[in-house]
Amino acid sequence: MAIRLAKRDDEFAETHEINVTPFIDVMLVLLIIFMVAAPLATVDIPVNLPSASTEPAARPDKPIFVTFRADHSLAVDDGTVARDELAAALDAATNSDRNQRVLLRADQALSYGEVMDVMNLLRNAGYTKVALVAVENRGSP
Repeated sequence: MAIRLAKRDDEFAETHEINVTPFIDVMLVLLIIFMVAAPLATVDIPVNLPSASTEPAARPDKPIFVTFRADHSLAVDDGTVARDELAAALDAATNSDRNQRVLLRADQALSYGEVMDVMNLLRNAGYTKVALVAVENRGSP
């Protein structure tokens, strides 16, 4: 004996709506991942720079930084170098282009004479376009 139950019309109806909740969840997770990872992608050498009140000059596309730390160590871009290897490290970073501008970052705890010694090293290596980097100070004239 077979019994047929009444079938409703809306029992197997198709829905044409897209559930966007999983998409939004994935996008929020990706946003959080990129917000956490972006600051970690930039690596800087900690230097206590003096302040300057002049207008900043335009930065080149890929500047070459020479960092002179308070412990008298030198770094070209992110790699630490010895004083006698400074010229070779700059030649490697600039592909021996001595007309390229070199940005010198020196800790404010260093004396004027010590900074001039590093500038003399740069000049003796053939790099005469040297710019000093400072923290921008807009508060005082």
